[in-house]
Amino acid sequence: MKRIIVMSLLSLTALGIYAQDTYQNATVSEKDLNGTARYVGMGGAMEALGADISTIGSNPAGIGLFRSSQAALSLGIHSVTGDDVSFDNPSKTKPSFDQVGFVIAVPTNQSSYLNFGFNYHKSRNFNSVISAANRLNNASQNKLSFIKHDLGLWESNDNSYSQVDDLYDYVLNGVVDERGHMTEHFKCYYNADRFAMEQIEEGYVGDYDFNISGNINNTVYLGVTLGIQDVHYQSYSVYSENLLAADDRTSLGTVTLNDSRHISGTGYNLKAGIIFRPVETSPFRIGAYVHTPTWYKLTTSNYTTLYNGLDKQYGNYDRMTDEESLEYRFNTPWLFGVSLGHTVGKDFAVGATYEYSDYGTLNNRVIDGGYYDGFDGYYYDNSSADMAMNRNTKYSLKGVHTLKVGAEMKVTPQLAVRAGYNYVSPKYSSDGYRDCSIESQGVYYASRTDYINWKETNRITAGVGFSQDNFFIDFAMNYSKTNGEYFPFMSFYANKGDEHMNNICEMTKVSNERLQCLLTLGMRF
Repeated sequence: MKRIIVMSLLSLTALGIYAQDTYQNATVSEKDLNGTARYVGMGGAMEALGADISTIGSNPAGIGLFRSSQAALSLGIHSVTGDDVSFDNPSKTKPSFDQVGFVIAVPTNQSSYLNFGFNYHKSRNFNSVISAANRLNNASQNKLSFIKHDLGLWESNDNSYSQVDDLYDYVLNGVVDERGHMTEHFKCYYNADRFAMEQIEEGYVGDYDFNISGNINNTVYLGVTLGIQDVHYQSYSVYSENLLAADDRTSLGTVTLNDSRHISGTGYNLKAGIIFRPVETSPFRIGAYVHTPTWYKLTTSNYTTLYNGLDKQYGNYDRMTDEESLEYRFNTPWLFGVSLGHTVGKDFAVGATYEYSDYGTLNNRVIDGGYYDGFDGYYYDNSSADMAMNRNTKYSLKGVHTLKVGAEMKVTPQLAVRAGYNYVSPKYSSDGYRDCSIESQGVYYASRTDYINWKETNRITAGVGFSQDNFFIDFAMNYSKTNGEYFPFMSFYANKGDEHMNNICEMTKVSNERLQCLLTLGMRF
C-alpha cells in the first residue's frame, strides 16, 4: 500500500518533550523461546503440564505442580547465519548463559503444597548479522532529508527532525540559517543508483522471576509471578549510497552513515495463571494465564558519523558526527494464553499452547516532568502517551498469535526424547513503515531511517534427557527462521504534478536464521 503524504497536511508544530520509536521498541519487546533444555526441547508447550522451572515465566501455576524442591542451570551456544560484514566481522557463534533457578516445595498437608520459586532466563537474545543491497531509482536517503526541508516539515531549532538530516545539512547540503531553514543557495539533493547496508545486533533481555504458587488437592493449581527485566542492547550498522550527478548517470561517489546505538534499562510485570483437571481421575489438564504489560524505563544513546566520499567540490566536510542520549518509557501489550496437557502413565506427555498479544497497543510514552519526594528520598518522573507515535504503532504493528506443541516420551525410565514446534505470526503489518513525518521527537532522536518488516517465525525443537536418582541432565536444539522485508527509508509520494519529488525505494528480502544448543544440569532435593 502506498504511503501518500499530502503536503498541505505536513506543516508540523514544535514539541518540547521526549519520545521514542515504534520499530526500536518492537525490537526490545520481542521474546525468544528459551529456558531449560526440557522446556525448549518440547517447544515450550508446557503451560498445562507444568513441573518445569521455565513455566514460572509463562504460566506461573506450573510451579505449583512440583512435589519436591529442585534447582537447575542452563548453558548454551547461539549461532546465527548471514553474510560476512566488512566491519568488526563478529563471531556468529557465541556462548550464552541462559537460565538458573530453583523451586522450594513446602507440603501443607498430604495432597497440597505451597511452593516458592526464583528463575533467571535470557528471554531475548539480540545476536544477529543482517546485510542488504539493492538498486535505487530516482531516490536516496539524502533526497528524503531534502524533501523534509523543502516542505517545511522539520526545523532544527525545534528539535523535530532526525540526526540523519542534521548530518546531511552540514556535510552535503550546506548550512542552515538562524531559523533552522536551509539557505536557498544550498537547497539541493542527489539521487542514488544503489545502496548497501550491514548491521550487527548484540545483547539480551534478562528476566528475573519471583513466584509463589500452590495446589488444592492435586486438582487446581494457582500461581503468580513478579518479573523484572534487564535490557542490554547494542547495534552497529553501516549504510552507504552511491550518489549521482544531476544527469542521474554520472557517479559522484559514496556517502556512508555509520551508526552505533545502545539501549539499557529495566522493566517489570506481573503474571498470573491457573491449571486444573476437569476430571479428577484423569491426568488431562487445562491451563490459562495472563501477563500484564511490561513497564519499561530505558535509556537510548547513539554515536553517528556521516562520511562524505564524494569529489571535494561537493559538500562542506569529509566527516561529521552526532551523538544523543534519551531517557524514555514504553509499555508492552497484555498477553493471554491457554494450554492443554495430557500424560499417559509415566512414559508419555503431550502439550499444546496458544498465546495472543496485540502489539498494535504497544504504548510509547514520553517523560514530561517529575517530582522529588522528600519523605522517601526518591525522584519520580511523570510520563504521558506519545499519541503521534502510538498512531504509527497501531498502523505498523498488529496482533501476534503463537502456537506451541510438544511431546516427551520415556524410552527407558532414565532416558527421555522430546520434540516440539512453534509458529509465531507476523508482528509487523505488510504496509507498516518507520514514519519520518511523525510529530514527535522520536523522529528527531532516530539516527537511522531504515526498517525491517519481519514475517512469521517458525521454530523446530528436539531434545533428550537423562535422569539418575536426584540428578538430571537435558540437552535441546532449537532452530528458528524468520524472513523479512528491508527498506532503507520510508517511501515518499508527492502530489500529482510533482512526481519528480517522489522518493520511492524497493523492498529487499532478508532472513534471520538461528540455531541454539542448550544444556541443563539439575538436582532434586
